[in-house]
Amino acid sequence: MQLSEFILANREPILTEWEAFARSCKPASGVMDIEALRDHANDMLTAIARDLGIPQNSAEQSEKSKGNAEDPPSESETAAEEHGAGRAESGFSVDQMVAEFRALRASVIRLWTQAQGGELRTADIEDLTRFNESIDQALAESVSRYNQDLDQAKEVFLAILGHDLRTPLGAIYTSASFMVETQALQEPALTLTTRIARSASRTVAMVGDLLDFTRARLGGGIPVERAPMSIGKMVHDVVDEIAAANPKRRFEVETRREGNGEWDCERLTQALSNLISNAVQHGDDGSLVCVEVEGGDGDVRIAIHNRGKPIPKDRLNGIFNPMKPRNKVVEPAAGGPQGSLGLGLYIAQQIIQAHQGSIEVESNAEHGTTFTVCLPRHGKDAG
Repeated sequence: MQLSEFILANREPILTEWEAFARSCKPASGVMDIEALRDHANDMLTAIARDLGIPQNSAEQSEKSKGNAEDPPSESETAAEEHGAGRAESGFSVDQMVAEFRALRASVIRLWTQAQGGELRTADIEDLTRFNESIDQALAESVSRYNQDLDQAKEVFLAILGHDLRTPLGAIYTSASFMVETQALQEPALTLTTRIARSASRTVAMVGDLLDFTRARLGGGIPVERAPMSIGKMVHDVVDEIAAANPKRRFEVETRREGNGEWDCERLTQALSNLISNAVQHGDDGSLVCVEVEGGDGDVRIAIHNRGKPIPKDRLNGIFNPMKPRNKVVEPAAGGPQGSLGLGLYIAQQIIQAHQGSIEVESNAEHGTTFTVCLPRHGKDAG
């Protein structure tokens, strides 16, 4: 009997063995939906049996061995994808889900080999090879969907966490700031309350970064609301604020034909603050941080330059990657900002891209480090 025929004729013993294995996957199996499991498994067995009956050439065989189906059967989810989604929701680990496919593979091969009398013909070997390819394809689809759903669940969790933390942190910051501003506190209460206000402020900023990060990662991007503004004035305001917090550093702003445009002032202020603070943090102590603004006919370029240890070449390509290994991040300069999630450059990039602009970086020992931002004066949809 061909393997495809055997699978269709022996669904129940195959499903029974697979169900028994799935029940052994503790503790997730405690909430396992057996009916859904059987539906997914039954559909996967049907798809595998159908695939075994379709001729394929060597190129198709090679692609399938890599877990790449030639064409999806339809726009709807495959049974394997539904299984991966169900396993992510049920709390199975990816290792447990992979073990399920190993168990399914072993059950089918063992039962079929027994039915064949323990001897396989040449045609049976081909069937067995095709079966393994189909299992690999189903496994690839399940793992892909499992990871996709799990990643999305993590992002949603972070977004909810960040949103819920904002209110109590805002209350701490506002209350501590009010107590400091009243000038009614005596030492050491004044110093301790000032420290609380500063720590709360940094934490609120980190929560804001977390919310922006999750918003961008969930596919919505960072929203911007364009309005007429002077980018030169905005740059001066940002530099003045950072200079006040870093009295030992020198700053210089040069503007040439910057003019006006339509941008989101609050978001651009956030992006420029991240970039300039980054230049302060990683630049040499006492060195000059230079911000140049130059306007063109349809866009404006902003260059932030600092002198200091150059960014290693192996980090330049992934400099805006929020998931870069933490052990490769340059340590903060003495006296630099603390309490960062390391998302500043990523968020700055997302804000600039939301304005349909671009950002580039150059860094070497001779010329220092320069981040260059290019922003169109108006959105593409503007008339």
